Amino acid sequence: MKKAYKFRLYPNEEQKEYFAKCFGCSRFIYNQMLEDKINYYKETKEMLKNTPAQYKKAYPWLKEVDSLALANAQLNLEKAYKNFFKDKSMGFPKFKSRRGKQSYITNNQNGTIYIENGYIKLPKLKSKVKIIKHREFESEIKSCTISKTRTNKYYISIFVEENIKLLPKIDKKVGIDLGVKDFAITSDGEIYENPKWLRKSEKRLKKLQKDLSRKKKGSRNREKAKLKLAKQHEKIANQRKDYLHKLSSKIINENQVIVLEDLKV
Repeated sequence: MKKAYKFRLYPNEEQKEYFAKCFGCSRFIYNQMLEDKINYYKETKEMLKNTPAQYKKAYPWLKEVDSLALANAQLNLEKAYKNFFKDKSMGFPKFKSRRGKQSYITNNQNGTIYIENGYIKLPKLKSKVKIIKHREFESEIKSCTISKTRTNKYYISIFVEENIKLLPKIDKKVGIDLGVKDFAITSDGEIYENPKWLRKSEKRLKKLQKDLSRKKKGSRNREKAKLKLAKQHEKIANQRKDYLHKLSSKIINENQVIVLEDLKV
């Protein structure tokens, strides 16, 4: 079973610059290949088989980053493109934006990725990056995703292959009714309240949005206001994720069978 471990990274300025290049090149190759596929299909009604290597002559700066980052961008595009033609409900691949979360994927080939003394070695980076490894794992690293949030925080998701550890079997079943006033009500009468994280932060968000709208576009103060707003949204998202993770873990550990409504809530 594939499992991901997410850790915080603290890169230095040189490493940040390299990550920015990887994010940009991965995004560029994805968008350029998608655009060429669209134009080719309009002309021939056939699927274009293009690869990152075909673009390196026209755009030599693509050689400055990890080639696996470009290869994984291609794989993601191919998967999204083929899924659309198999099932139109999947939606057509969208162009990637430089706004929001930035990321790239690389693979471990013959020990090119490893963690040692609080630092992680990544392909094509001369120096190791500081990592906060708060959880241990023994399995070999298969691949990893390096990402940067809108609040300028860096993370790495490390993918490993692990044996499945089965939970002890218990003779308990539960049905869950999702609500609006209450978050969820179980068949055994337990009620889980809706924390309404967004509602509780509305006043703070309103003030931050107003502050942002008053700042001059392109100014340093506007960037500061934008960062404050992004941090508040990130805090709300983290509160929601934390609540959902703890609640889902509790329900899974206490029940053998879980029945939910077949609704898109």
